[in-house]
Amino acid sequence: MVKVFIDGSAGTTGLNILSRLRARKDISLICLDEDMRKDETARKQAIYESDITFLCLPDDAARQAVAMAGNSDTVIIDTSTAHRVDNGFVYGFAELKGRREKIATSKRIANPGCHASGFISLVAPLNEAGVLNNDCTLSCFSLTGYSGGGKKMIADYENPDNKDLLASPAIYGLSQTHKHLPEMVKISGIQNPPVFCPIVAPFYSGMLVTVTLSIETVNADIEDIKNIYRSYYGGKIVNYSDNAADGAFLYSGSFSGRDDMEISVYGNSDRIVLASRFDNLGKGACGAAIQNMNIVLGLPEETGLILSEE
Repeated sequence: MVKVFIDGSAGTTGLNILSRLRARKDISLICLDEDMRKDETARKQAIYESDITFLCLPDDAARQAVAMAGNSDTVIIDTSTAHRVDNGFVYGFAELKGRREKIATSKRIANPGCHASGFISLVAPLNEAGVLNNDCTLSCFSLTGYSGGGKKMIADYENPDNKDLLASPAIYGLSQTHKHLPEMVKISGIQNPPVFCPIVAPFYSGMLVTVTLSIETVNADIEDIKNIYRSYYGGKIVNYSDNAADGAFLYSGSFSGRDDMEISVYGNSDRIVLASRFDNLGKGACGAAIQNMNIVLGLPEETGLILSEE
């Protein structure tokens, strides 16, 4: 029986992971009483006793937890932003070339950010294929459900007193210093940060990330790009689709409650739209964390994941 500790199980990500793992018979959960949840001694003991610890904490608390873990053999899967560009951690997007093998043998894994997962899924394969101009600056629009903002944002959106203000989508990260940008640049292997417009909308969960290309930014036509994705993504969790759109529309909430991701391509010979659709709480957070745990344990990656609407 694999012993798992979730440090920060009261937050949105922690609660979601906890709920999923409680349903598994191969997992034994180490749980702290409410009055011990922030006790450093109790947390450190739980980390050392566990085979795998999920960190579902603010960045500073996640760094503290890693320091407490020291050189222990416990596998740390950090869902915060703290270690995503740290060379001591493996970035946990398993579908990238060579990444799955590194995750399988790592003791320190940084779970990807939700917006970053969509951007990287679209840009990294093209950069690896050598079809992006090295000095280009990409544009990225990312539409997410409000659950991605955590418990406070969920409470704000579900407060009826806020229904007028929060009834329409809102762009944020206007200063172009969003916390996901460093991992988007590093893991995609690009030179310049994209112009990034994250948008939160009044639906609970789901995500649609788009990247736009023009003939000045890419050395390939639209069919070349489709073929790159067809070759790159063929697993059970991330797939390319030629028929993702519902007529003229691509709905951002279609993957709510799911752990898979769908890649698709639209446009013409001059202007191309790349799209990555998934759930911000699924492949964008909790689903990816459990996928990484499964890889470490040598289990089928889809164990305990929801990969369809059924």
